[in-house]
Amino acid sequence: MKKHIEYKTSGTCSRMVILDIDDGVVTDCKFVGGCAGNTLGVAALVIGMKVEEVVERLKGIKCGFKPTSCPDQLAKAVEAALASAE
Repeated sequence: MKKHIEYKTSGTCSRMVILDIDDGVVTDCKFVGGCAGNTLGVAALVIGMKVEEVVERLKGIKCGFKPTSCPDQLAKAVEAALASAE
């Protein structure tokens, strides 16, 4: 099943995560805003990764003193996609 997600982030420099998921695997990932090198790198790393692994690896990562980060927001976007599939 293909799914396109546009997730509005909270508490980070990035404003949105845009994801495509096909049969439980991330096929495309882009951040709107944020630190370009970091968000491009994280997005490239998760392409081809199973959604459960994305959440397991990225959930809870913090950025400095912030309670969240762009990777954590990506994990939350994936969780939201999984919850909406139920």
